[in-house]
Parts: sequence; structure tokens; C-alpha cells
Amino acid sequence: MVLLECKDLSKKYGKKQALADVNLEIPSGRIVGLLGRNGSGKTTLIKLINNLLTPTTGEVLINGKKPGVESKNIVSYLPERTYFSRNISVKKTLEFFEDFYKDFDLKRAQKLLKDLDLDEDQRISAMSKGMQEKVQLVLVMSRRAKLYILDEPLGGVDPATRDYILDTILTNFNEKASLIISTHLISDIERILDDVVLIDKGRIVLHEEADVLRTKYKTSIDAIFRKELKNA
Repeated sequence: MVLLECKDLSKKYGKKQALADVNLEIPSGRIVGLLGRNGSGKTTLIKLINNLLTPTTGEVLINGKKPGVESKNIVSYLPERTYFSRNISVKKTLEFFEDFYKDFDLKRAQKLLKDLDLDEDQRISAMSKGMQEKVQLVLVMSRRAKLYILDEPLGGVDPATRDYILDTILTNFNEKASLIISTHLISDIERILDDVVLIDKGRIVLHEEADVLRTKYKTSIDAIFRKELKNA
């Protein structure tokens, strides 16, 4: 089943072409790495999928429907920047998510916070940027969503925590859901990827299964990424 579909999707900011004729299908049950250098169009694509931007041309379909209220109920989105109210505690933030999202698993969130050594009673304002990013990721991954979209989720955390987060994703991953992860830390995440989507200058230049790419190029996804962009 196709969970996410982009049809001839384009986006312009004035005269700047951020995305051009993107066609993409993501079925259920896949972990997809959305890769590309800065300014390649990754975040624009993610915002279009989340209905935060309007396409110039083309369309996005989630479960066969255009983004809207229904899609927000099945998409769990982690933006690149934190969005917390800084004057409340982590516990109050959990309560807010539990009230707002019917699919929020409070027990899972509490366990992940404990494993990451985060204090529920601490105020967001007293936390470091890295700690806030951990809390935000816990909240997003504690929903029982059909599509998870993570925009640079690992930048503010240390390598050991990255490994724990990736293992947590794998352990809790619903085979009927899909996850799109946009990151520059390719070597850290490539072990969990099923598929790779490489975007450059607003166009998809590569979309293939990760294992097929490794076999074809006889090297890592990180090395393939560097080679393809060098030749672009």
C-alpha cells in the first residue's frame, strides 16, 4: 500500500525553484533516508508533506488524501527547530500531547525519558538544547502514527544517544508504518535504512533500496552520497 505519494510536486519561492517535478512513492513498512546537502529541497519537501507550505504545482497524497486534518492524525512530525512552551515542565508537555493526540502512548514516552535520563519535573527552559531535542524526539516517537517524519533529529545528541535512539526506533517500529528521516549524519543512520532518496537542486536524483545500492556500488550509503553529489 502506498502511504505517501508526491505527484509532479514543485515549489517556488519567488523566482527560486526549491523543488521541481518531484515524483515519489513511499509504501507502508519502510524506513527511508531523505538525503541531500543544505538547500537541496529536503525541508521544503517535508513541509509540503506536512501541509505547512502550499505547492506551486503538483500534489501530495497521504493514504490517498490531500494533507489536512485527517493526515495530521496519522503523521507524527519532528521539525528541525524545537517548538516547546519553555515555561512548563516536561510532565506538563506530556499531558498536553496525551490530550491532543489520541494515539499518544504515555507509558512509552515515560520509559524513553527515563532511559535517556531526562527528568519529567524539569522545566523546558532549564534544559540544554540537546536535552530539549531528546524530549521532542521522545514525544514524536511515542505516537502510534502511520507516518513519522523526522527533520534532522540527531544533530544535538551525542553518538551513544544516537545509537540508543536508532535502536529504539527499530524496536518500536510498527511494520505497517513508515518513517522518513532527513539527516546529514548518514553514517550514523544508514544501518536502519530500507530505502534511500537523494535530492539535489530540488530534484530527486536517486531512489533505491539501501541494500541494492550497497551491492551495486560495493560501498556504504555515506560514500555513495558523497560520490553522487560530487558528480552532480
